Amino acid sequence: MINTAFLRSYCTLVEVGHFTRTAERLHMTQSGVSQHVQKLEQQLGVVLLNREGKRFTVTDAGQRLYQKASEVLGDLSHLKQWVVSDPDDEGLVRLMSPGSVGLKLSRHLLKLQQQHPQLIIDHRFAPNKDVASALADDRIDMGFSTHMTMMKNVSYEPVGHESLLLVTPAGVNEPTWQTLQDLGFINHPDGEYHANLLLKANYHEFQHISQFSLKGFSNQINLILQPVSLGFGFTVLPAHAVAAFPNPELIGIHSLATPVSETLFLALRCNKPVANRVNTVITEAKKWLLL
Repeated sequence: MINTAFLRSYCTLVEVGHFTRTAERLHMTQSGVSQHVQKLEQQLGVVLLNREGKRFTVTDAGQRLYQKASEVLGDLSHLKQWVVSDPDDEGLVRLMSPGSVGLKLSRHLLKLQQQHPQLIIDHRFAPNKDVASALADDRIDMGFSTHMTMMKNVSYEPVGHESLLLVTPAGVNEPTWQTLQDLGFINHPDGEYHANLLLKANYHEFQHISQFSLKGFSNQINLILQPVSLGFGFTVLPAHAVAAFPNPELIGIHSLATPVSETLFLALRCNKPVANRVNTVITEAKKWLLL
């Protein structure tokens, strides 16, 4: 391991070009500066300076060392400031959310990045269980979820709600139980969970999702309604995802007799301080998701 004091003496000597003035600048003796350079040469096994009496020239190896060591010393001088600094408008924020919430938030988070170019938001869409696992493993800084897990190191705060909607192909006026059975189900990562919540509250016949034939599956939030629009089946989705579908005339959106909403939770890792940049993203998100 190279002593940074040796590097600092050497770089200062190269910049000043004189042993005596280098010693004065560093509050050292001239012999001390010389010893630092000699020890560097011994550690590296190369000649750094060609000495000519009181004068010297820097060798090729010495020049390469100076260039790299200057960068290292510069980084070290800013290390403490970088470690203790906690700016609210720069740095990486890792975020996960279910796709529907992501569709709602994405354009607002992009505007936030436009306002703060040094703020980097890594926003990934994922089902509820993956959000909790990523937080527990410290792979993300924050998440949104519509389901609270029992993981001890993940905390939840309610911040909003979102209606669940039954979506059929266009032309279905009355989504009776028989109609749904004839259509079949288009599934997605949270499809069974959403269907259980909404259909159980509105159809006494409903027991489990396997009562319907499976007509398709998609894990891409913006593609789930494509097969529905083509008449392949029905699905259950949160309202934000339905609102984002670009061809609403091709689907039937049904608010059933017993409305069902999901509570949206802000999920954080317990006992981990929340950085200021993460709080900036949380504040912006809450503007659009508040109860």
